Amino acid sequence: MTTNMTSIMEQVETSLDTIRPYLKQDGGDIQVVEITDDLVVKVKLLGACENCPMSFMTMKAGVEASIKKAIPEIKGIETVA
Repeated sequence: MTTNMTSIMEQVETSLDTIRPYLKQDGGDIQVVEITDDLVVKVKLLGACENCPMSFMTMKAGVEASIKKAIPEIKGIETVA
């Protein structure tokens, strides 16, 4: 991972740390799987978040908003299994 990608990964993790307490409160968490060369963040929802019917809203309103606010150059956020 290049220095720039390492920096972006640190920024993504920092932005996710702002919403992790809410996910953990409901028995879930989130893990960054990778950041692609074209700046798409791939994440995996963990615990209760994996099968939660509100996970789409969590991704859009929480995860995506938090990451894009912190790192505007991110092109998108995708969930992986």
